[in-house]
Amino acid sequence: VGPYVLVTPNETRRKQLQQIAKKELDDLEQWKKEHRPGPITLVPQRLGGNESEAQVRQSQQMILMQSKYQKKHKREEYIKAKKAAEEAEIQKKKAIQREKAEKLEVKKRQEEMQRREMLLEDQKYKTNALLNRLDTGLPKSDSCQIANPGPEPTAWKRSHAYKQALQEDENRRLEEMKREQQRKAELMELKQKQEEETRTRAHQKEQRSCLQSLFIFYCALRVNNAFLDRLQNKTQPNNIYQPGYTG
Repeated sequence: VGPYVLVTPNETRRKQLQQIAKKELDDLEQWKKEHRPGPITLVPQRLGGNESEAQVRQSQQMILMQSKYQKKHKREEYIKAKKAAEEAEIQKKKAIQREKAEKLEVKKRQEEMQRREMLLEDQKYKTNALLNRLDTGLPKSDSCQIANPGPEPTAWKRSHAYKQALQEDENRRLEEMKREQQRKAELMELKQKQEEETRTRAHQKEQRSCLQSLFIFYCALRVNNAFLDRLQNKTQPNNIYQPGYTG
């Protein structure tokens, strides 16, 4: 251990510090005694409301029942809103699928019409080529016409009749296609009317169910009020409390 210096304490300084600390403690105790709170004095007064105990209990029971009905009504409204949202989403998806199906049907009809038109054009081309070959193969000299005047008019009549038959067949097919398009349009319109009627009936059914729920709530409320009135009338004569006392 290295060297050290021992300093003797200053007794006078210590006594002064102790006296200052004691004086501060005495002053604190004196301040507490002077600022001690006095006794509390309150004016006597009557507590409670203007209703009787039976009325208070009845109002509490009514509030409890109303809160139950309100919770039930809110739960039903939430379920209805959720179902309506799901139904709207389903209807939206159905509408999208219906639109796609209609577009596909229109595309198929257009392709079918184009295919028929191409088939008719090809058939007409082949028929005209056949008739031209028949016309080319017939005799054209005056001597042949004078000696045998029968074959040319007969071939011309056959070709003319064949052309008329093709034209009638084409007209008939076009009429059938027009009738088919008209029938599909009528079916689509009927389907739209049926969907509109279904939506209207569903809306009316929902309104009726809402009115029935309100009517049931109203009837239950009236029955509860009547029961509470009877209970109050039975307990009123035997009540030892005054009407203005609430316990």
